[in-house]
Amino acid sequence: MKSDIIDAFSQMAKQKNIDREILEGVIKDSFNKMMEKKYGQDANFEVIVNMDKGNIEIYLNKEIVEVVEDTNKQIDLDSAQTLSGEEFEIGDEYTEVLSIEDFGRRSVLNLKQNLAQKLREIEKEVTFNEYKKIVGDIIVCEVYQIKPNSILMMHNGHEIIFPKSEQIPKEKYKKEDTVRAIIKSVEKRQSGPPLIIVSRADEEFLEKLFELEIPEIYDGIINIVAIAREPGERAKVAVESSDERIDAVGACVGMKGIRIHSIVRELSNENIDVINYTDDPALFIARSLSPARINDIDIDKEEKIAKIFADKDQFSLIIGRGGQNIKLASKLTGYTIDVIKPEEEEEEIEEDDDLEGYGDDEEDDDLEGYGEEEETEEGESEEEETDGEDEEEEDGEDEEEQSENEDEEDGEDEEEQSENENNTEEKSDKNKKSKKKTS
Repeated sequence: MKSDIIDAFSQMAKQKNIDREILEGVIKDSFNKMMEKKYGQDANFEVIVNMDKGNIEIYLNKEIVEVVEDTNKQIDLDSAQTLSGEEFEIGDEYTEVLSIEDFGRRSVLNLKQNLAQKLREIEKEVTFNEYKKIVGDIIVCEVYQIKPNSILMMHNGHEIIFPKSEQIPKEKYKKEDTVRAIIKSVEKRQSGPPLIIVSRADEEFLEKLFELEIPEIYDGIINIVAIAREPGERAKVAVESSDERIDAVGACVGMKGIRIHSIVRELSNENIDVINYTDDPALFIARSLSPARINDIDIDKEEKIAKIFADKDQFSLIIGRGGQNIKLASKLTGYTIDVIKPEEEEEEIEEDDDLEGYGDDEEDDDLEGYGEEEETEEGESEEEETDGEDEEEEDGEDEEEQSENEDEEDGEDEEEQSENENNTEEKSDKNKKSKKKTS
């Protein structure tokens, strides 16, 4: 019995890339359920599906009895001999050949609907498994519909979702454009085909481009340790080589930059910094902040904080346009990076604070009590004229105090001591003259 059902579903299976063995099992299972529904679960039947010839053979086996109690399982001897033209005995098995038309139009329609539903479920499962295996791989898709928040693309007859958040901001697309992107995730949905999401903004897309363009990375000689990226603007890639003879950065850049330039063009001229990885966090941070020059770095490994000391003219390079450079360096190294003011600038500020008002204080110290000394000398001259004896006592006391002061001021310069002695002698001479006048 040749069936149009097999032809129709065979074509569908080819379009949906469903394996023929799977399709054969689905068709056989559907006919088995149709037989059980009509003849009961205890019925003795057999369904044979030949996909090569497009044939379906359905056999219903019945027991030959004298008195029929269940027509689905038994048949009388005369009927069996009449239908088959063969000789039978009681207890033999009679095989009846059935055709699809024997089940009625409604049963056949239900059969087709069940087959279609099962094929859709199988198609979902096959598609999900197919793309689940290649998550993280780059595929080439064709744009067929542009929406405000996403772009719908086709790949091997399957719908691909390209969200706006996964696009490079500066890139513009139009219908029938071919786009290279990485499969980011595949999810099952209750209705409809699996949700396949691709990305060009993910760090893994940049990593896969490096693998495609740089054989040493594909072969595992050079390893990509970390990637920090701002799509379409700038990216930093830390690499290390397992072979001391191979320069990791040089291999990635290529002769005259030919390797890295092909990646840059694919990413709409995104600037890419390739950095040699090291286990020393201070050195790694300094390299990640390139092209800025760093004077010193203070590392707190527990808190993951790095304090950067650099000249003032390096601040703009450290931070980058819109904070891009320091943000990518922080993401690449895993450290929170703080930029500290230069030591020279701090010293200048401290010196300014120390010198502020210095001249005023010095003048005040020099002038403090200046008038009082003049007044004291005038008072002393008046007292000398009135009372000579008191002056002699005061002169004696002054001389004793001067001698004591001279002993204490051992650390002073010799010139200052000689000047003080001369001043003392002059004062004593003046006192002697005043005593003679008084007498």
